[in-house]
Amino acid sequence: MNIILLGPPGAGKGTQAGKLVSKHGMVQLSTGDMLRAARSSGTEMGKRVAAVMDRGELVTDDIVIGLIGEALDEAAASGGVIFDGFPRTLAQADALGDLLAGRGQGLDAVVELRVDDEALVERITGRYSCGDCGAVYHDRTKPTQVDGVCDVCGSTNLQRRADDSEESLRQRLMEYYKKTSPLVGYYHAKGNLRVVDGLASMEAVEAGIEAALAR
Repeated sequence: MNIILLGPPGAGKGTQAGKLVSKHGMVQLSTGDMLRAARSSGTEMGKRVAAVMDRGELVTDDIVIGLIGEALDEAAASGGVIFDGFPRTLAQADALGDLLAGRGQGLDAVVELRVDDEALVERITGRYSCGDCGAVYHDRTKPTQVDGVCDVCGSTNLQRRADDSEESLRQRLMEYYKKTSPLVGYYHAKGNLRVVDGLASMEAVEAGIEAALAR
């Protein structure tokens, strides 16, 4: 299976991708991870990536597609690939389709984790974690038993991520809708799109994805 997980920041794509990797032996291709690995690899492609990033420029689509092509060849014996963070634009979607077709492959499903913006903002802005043991909490759904004290290790080092602020999240959502949401219509027209409620429980989202893939 080759699949794409679509959804705005905080929709749970990373969590669900990890479950698919564990359950089906799939390979998660994260463009961010691939770029970081390429930059330090010393290969010709890695040198191109490093040069672009050192200039403070965005890595071009042809470089990203080249990295994905290499990753697809390495993952040929796996249970399939999960595309995480790619494609982001219609041009990238076309390029990915050509890349897969050139290898005699295709996309089995594009799963959109659909969310309500206001509920997503509440979910993300309310979360915080222990800086010592990593335990995760939420203002409304999972507060600490004692205010300001971690239930697990007793630390008072409770932290919120800077990019979990409402202003930052709404800006990231706007970027997503401007650049990536057109892919929903693109893959719907191709008959690949499957929609799952991204705000359901983690177990319900997992079951929804499995049902979508079974189709």
